[in-house]
Amino acid sequence: MEILTNPENWVSLLTLTLLEIVLGIDNIIFISILAGKLPGTQQKKARQLGLALAMITRILLLLSLSWIMTLTNPLFNIGSWLNINSSLWLEKLAISGRDLILLTGGLFLIYKSTTEIHEKLEGDEHSAVSVKKHSFTGVIIQILLLDIVFSLDSVITAVGMANEIAVMIAAVVISVIVMMFSSAGISNFVNRHPTVKMLALSFLLLIGVSLIAEGFDQHIPKGYIYFAMAFSIFVEILNLKLRNKTSGPVKLKDSQKP
Repeated sequence: MEILTNPENWVSLLTLTLLEIVLGIDNIIFISILAGKLPGTQQKKARQLGLALAMITRILLLLSLSWIMTLTNPLFNIGSWLNINSSLWLEKLAISGRDLILLTGGLFLIYKSTTEIHEKLEGDEHSAVSVKKHSFTGVIIQILLLDIVFSLDSVITAVGMANEIAVMIAAVVISVIVMMFSSAGISNFVNRHPTVKMLALSFLLLIGVSLIAEGFDQHIPKGYIYFAMAFSIFVEILNLKLRNKTSGPVKLKDSQKP
């Protein structure tokens, strides 16, 4: 009852929930793009399951905070392998478990975004082999792997914003529920406008680069990234309005066509 009657907890819950929703936008974009590879009857199920897995992953990470703290301990140092003597570089090139997760996630995002862009612009999406590759299980596994990476940001933010574990978990659950209701609209909009999908893939490339930078202790303020995204979306909205007046929508290759 003390948690419920403490006004600081309610302020933390509201603030943290809003931040979790903002941090979850890139997760929704990635899930929407992957789910879009599946038949229409399976897309909603994939989105809902993907977000549910994201919620479970974040809650499990919150419940294992002591283990997460150990991920910051250096495992090895690339600088010592290269015989670097500078203490500054040795500090930045010390790789911990958290750094490995961020580096792996960043490389995977860059690889996945690049291959998606190639498929949409130049790839052969019309062969039977290409269609078979996108199974429901395969898509869910990819979503789960990236959920772990995206959840690190979410958990670190939660720890910094609230003191009560119950408040952190409540904020995660509320934010995921909000994202579940909004994911269909975001997914339909992205899939309906190919240039928006290309922009979303570019965002994922940007996020992948920022994850790799974070893995090497080169912090890129999230405000810069979100401002760049917001400005790009604003320009794209203007382009969409202009195209609607002058011509039909841009068409890319459709992976669902045989």
